[in-house]
Amino acid sequence: QVQLVESGGRLVQAGGSLRLSCAASGRTFSRYAMGWFRQAPGKEREFVAAISGSDSSTRYADSVKGRFTISRDNAKNTVYLQMNNLKPEDTAVYYCAASSASWVVAAGPTPYNYWGRGTQVTVSS
Repeated sequence: QVQLVESGGRLVQAGGSLRLSCAASGRTFSRYAMGWFRQAPGKEREFVAAISGSDSSTRYADSVKGRFTISRDNAKNTVYLQMNNLKPEDTAVYYCAASSASWVVAAGPTPYNYWGRGTQVTVSS
């Protein structure tokens, strides 16, 4: 069982930056692939970024490529999402997810076994 707790979301002006953190419980964090998803009001949950557990390969949604960076610190059981040049359309609840398939950098939700409760990011124009 893995528990995930996101933090770092807040109100920020367009063009600003935020770093989201996701702290995971358990002793085998390094074996999990991790992902970030987001859901805006009235919209479906969408993929943002993923990082594998095997070799830290990464994958990004086109909408955030070049602006967001996913990283992980296995010693701290934490995955991060650095978000730069934020836009109002980035406003959403951001969710962290973990997959026991450590090699995946999946853009779909299916491979992810565990989900956090989310943290709200609001970008004002």
